[in-house]
Amino acid sequence: MTLPAVPSSPLRHLLTLEGMPREQLLALLDRAQHHADGHDDRQALAGTAVCTLFFEPSTRTRLSFQLAAQRLGADVLNFDVSTSSTRKGETARDTLRTIEAMGVRGFVIRHQDDGAVATLAEAAAPGTALVNAGDGRSAHPTQGLLDMLTLRQAKGGDFSGLTVLIVGDVRHSRVARSDLHALQALGTGEIRVCGPRSLLPDDATLAGCTVSHDLDAALDGVDAVMMLRLQRERMDEGLVTSLDEYHRDYGLDAARLKRAAPDAVVMHPGPINRGIEITDEVADGPQSLVLQQVRNGVAARMAVLETLLRGD
Repeated sequence: MTLPAVPSSPLRHLLTLEGMPREQLLALLDRAQHHADGHDDRQALAGTAVCTLFFEPSTRTRLSFQLAAQRLGADVLNFDVSTSSTRKGETARDTLRTIEAMGVRGFVIRHQDDGAVATLAEAAAPGTALVNAGDGRSAHPTQGLLDMLTLRQAKGGDFSGLTVLIVGDVRHSRVARSDLHALQALGTGEIRVCGPRSLLPDDATLAGCTVSHDLDAALDGVDAVMMLRLQRERMDEGLVTSLDEYHRDYGLDAARLKRAAPDAVVMHPGPINRGIEITDEVADGPQSLVLQQVRNGVAARMAVLETLLRGD
């Protein structure tokens, strides 16, 4: 089968979904669906080396990128910061350029600092492609892609009739920002955001969204609920009074889910804090798409790597 092409100017890096043209986003989703349907070219990236350069821990994202690259026939190098020269004082830029000098063309980078991947992209040599696998609070574009792919599979391609609710710690969430950028680019009918005031951003992040602090009201009639992980350090910072109170006010259980549309779907980027953001009966229930998101992560990342490194 012929792979869907990505229109307009070719992508050199994937740093964010903010400002991505709708047509380009749709083309990436079409290509991801192509792979989700099992149409893999095992030699698409044969002879190409890809390095997963992670400066903070990850399980799902790192493993899915590794699988994605391997399924495309790439050679995969895994960078372990705990045993690397960064422990001796080497900068991230020097690490990138050193590995580049070995002939590596693709880098999948996760970093704890906002904008770190964009800074490294400025230092990259021509012909090198960088993928942001999550930086600080800024962006996690491939998570946004796999979430949109999952939502499109469940609800169809017309987002204009959908009401989507994002719940939880949006202030500190790179996932939420990428999901918001993607939902807006796809013309989602209504985007609702709900969480405690202390965990919602006070800048322009939520422009155009319907913001609420009452989860029961926000759930009314929604087509999709995207739950976010509560980072427990927020309790130490005084932004959350207690886990029990957070679950009482913002946790999703089966009774609350009944306020949504009967065919509403539930999503979560993982890892899940069971009994805090979401109960077992919802996480493992028939409306949950959590494991489908995980499966789609490989397809979405295949689409990105192929687009950047094959250039078609």
